[in-house]
Amino acid sequence: MLKSLSESKIAIVGLGYVGLPLAVAFGEKFATVGYDIDPKRVDQLQKGHDRTLEVEDEDLKKVLVNTVIELEEKKKGLLVSDAIIPISSCNIYIVTVPTPTDKHNKPVLTPMLRASEMIGRILTKGDVVIYESTVYPGVTEEECVPVLEKVSGLKFNEDFYVGYSPERINPGDKEHTVTKILKVTSGSTPEVAEYVDQLYKSVITAGTHKASSIKVAEAAKVIENSQRDINIAFVNELSKIFNLLGIDTQEVLEAAGTKWNFLSFKPGLVGGHCIGVDPFYLAQKAQEVGYHPEIILAGRRLNDSMGKHVATEVIKHMMRKDLKVIDSKVLILGFTFKEDCPDVRNTRVIDIYKELKSFDIEVDVYDHWADPAEVMHEYGIEIINGKTKENLDQYSAIILAVAHKEFRDWNIRKSESQVVFDVKGLIDKSLVDSRL
Repeated sequence: MLKSLSESKIAIVGLGYVGLPLAVAFGEKFATVGYDIDPKRVDQLQKGHDRTLEVEDEDLKKVLVNTVIELEEKKKGLLVSDAIIPISSCNIYIVTVPTPTDKHNKPVLTPMLRASEMIGRILTKGDVVIYESTVYPGVTEEECVPVLEKVSGLKFNEDFYVGYSPERINPGDKEHTVTKILKVTSGSTPEVAEYVDQLYKSVITAGTHKASSIKVAEAAKVIENSQRDINIAFVNELSKIFNLLGIDTQEVLEAAGTKWNFLSFKPGLVGGHCIGVDPFYLAQKAQEVGYHPEIILAGRRLNDSMGKHVATEVIKHMMRKDLKVIDSKVLILGFTFKEDCPDVRNTRVIDIYKELKSFDIEVDVYDHWADPAEVMHEYGIEIINGKTKENLDQYSAIILAVAHKEFRDWNIRKSESQVVFDVKGLIDKSLVDSRL
């Protein structure tokens, strides 16, 4: 028997870029417990600070409570914990853990399955488990539900229920925040689908769209980013073609964009945890059922080639100016996967870095948004910030890889002794040697 929404206690499992904003939104109306396995992350949030910058400190502190007792008395608020006991009394569990790929681009479901195991140990009759992590169609019911059943000893759609509502978070976007983006919802029975839909409607001001099944909702999510990936791959391919033809790609896109139904996409590096990863989930499922996806994988290959392409073009321009390549110094501006955001997950700037290093070039990376400790841990690269802006003359080439607003004010311009390559089209065309 489903509990009334007004009596619900919600657990958010995973407090990253997706989970924390959702936990804060629910905490404003429901008794909510945010769970994360990282004690450092939990300690930071308990002190009222979000290092991902997705939630303002002021908004986080407004909903934080310190104890289970305080949460039960107020019947709303957010308790953050790395212990399982505080979430054991919840009746709605929302899973927002990462779904990455391995080094062979195969989906890694381990975080979802481990979260399911943990929830299974505390699951009781009438509980609802909702997954938000991006997956291929079938994962919720074919992979996660069996784990819930096995660990809990309860029967699916009799003792407990599941839903799927794909995350829609745009890191760094302060306009399209979690509550302002229309949410797709679904459930394992018509009654549960309505229950899940009403739950999200209570906090998502942009509204919801109730899908006909969990698999439809899963498929909808995975094609959203696959579609963007393919469109960006197309303009990336155009940029390679137009470069050979001596035509400025951005000027071509501006001209074509005057037609009312021309889709606006720009060339660039395609990284991050969504667009650069999700297509592999759909491709995996397609291959499992005997279909080899050609366009999806071709788009991935092309987009993953862009870092090497940028590095190669920079080296060509250095040689044209008779600048030494081996043992030269090159500066990369920006390392995060997108502008004005601290997220370095799956950043493709690393591809530029590695290709330049293969030519025995000394490469410096500047990014005031990126966490130096995280970049060192994940990529083994030291971020050099400080007074870089005043020491640009020491570099044979500068690559503007990420369009952080700060770089608009830097005095970056090409010269006979320095190549400037603008990946993002941030600088005036007359000041650079080339751009995508």
